[in-house]
Amino acid sequence: MDLTAFQPAEPHAEVKRRLAAAVQAARGEILDLSRRIHANPEPAFEEHLAARWVAETVARHGYEVEHPAGSLDTAVRGRLRGGGGDGPRVGILAEYDALPGIGHACGHNTMAASGVGAAIALAALSADLPGEIVFLGTPAEERGSGKEIMIGDGLFDGLDAALLFHPGDINEVEAALLASEDVDVVFTGKAAHAASEPWDGLNALDALVLLFVSVGLWRQQLHPDARVHGIVMEGGEAANVIPDHTQARFMIRSSDEGRFAAMREHFGELVRAAALATGCTGTAMHSGLSRTMRHNRVLGDRFVANMAGYGLGEDPPTGNRGSSDMGNVSHVCPTIHPTLAICERGTPGHSIEFRDAAASARAEEVTLLAATIVAQTAYELLTGPDLVAAAWREFHEGRP
Repeated sequence: MDLTAFQPAEPHAEVKRRLAAAVQAARGEILDLSRRIHANPEPAFEEHLAARWVAETVARHGYEVEHPAGSLDTAVRGRLRGGGGDGPRVGILAEYDALPGIGHACGHNTMAASGVGAAIALAALSADLPGEIVFLGTPAEERGSGKEIMIGDGLFDGLDAALLFHPGDINEVEAALLASEDVDVVFTGKAAHAASEPWDGLNALDALVLLFVSVGLWRQQLHPDARVHGIVMEGGEAANVIPDHTQARFMIRSSDEGRFAAMREHFGELVRAAALATGCTGTAMHSGLSRTMRHNRVLGDRFVANMAGYGLGEDPPTGNRGSSDMGNVSHVCPTIHPTLAICERGTPGHSIEFRDAAASARAEEVTLLAATIVAQTAYELLTGPDLVAAAWREFHEGRP
């Protein structure tokens, strides 16, 4: 795809064409980054190669880079002030963590490369831009809520908008996210010989099995949008030894933050009940909170308009929902988290099929297109104080 062959949407169509040309000129650099990250998947908080590559790339294009940024070793912040005086501060985000065992089955390699590509395009025009471009490399989206930690570190302070593309199987600009939290559960009992003295043991695996059964029964009373799912991390060492230590990891999700709080409390009651029933002790450690999404329609409408310049429209929604710490960002400043399709509709996320799609020729073209549309939307914000004011007005008026 030749990005310069299209007529970008107004306003600023000619400048937007220059942004597309800058992405086109950096095509090799952008796609090489995507390919390297895809070939070297790193899980949450361990994205050392990806973070270094991302930091080095934006630094080559004039950004003042902090790496590490804040308290996370794999977080990156790059800042580039425009030569056009004071103006908004627009955040361009990138993700790059992978799923354990399956690699980039959520396509974060494309998200890293598109964010870097947008930053490169804006840097090419920075001499004439007011305000500041803030590039944020954000680790640990799949587990641990890295953006929430970065928010606490002050790395999102002062932003007027945050933009991040996500790959998917449809084109959809308004993200609907479930609140989500990781819960690590540990049961501690007492080991004993399972044949000769079972009465001397306290079976921590029984407690864990009972918790899974309780969760399964609980699902009957949950709202249709709610989710509780988990895996066993440790279930014992030998069949002839009563386990004295077991561990599981669960995720709790809901589209309603009020109901989500009640779910967290009830889950703790289930852990305590399983421990009481088996004579064990149980602990539940909550981490990695991701919040629901507050989609900003002002920003979303501009992204849709810029999509149209490349012949793209929105697809009928699937109704599928996941979770992302981009929701946390949407409670800090006007935010959008649009999806562009890199594969056929119906390809499941977090699958081998999606992982392979994230390295396909189609995904690479979409990565460049996403970089272009994000950069064009950011340009409208950097040069449009009225647009920024409207986005903030919606942000404040939309608060419960």
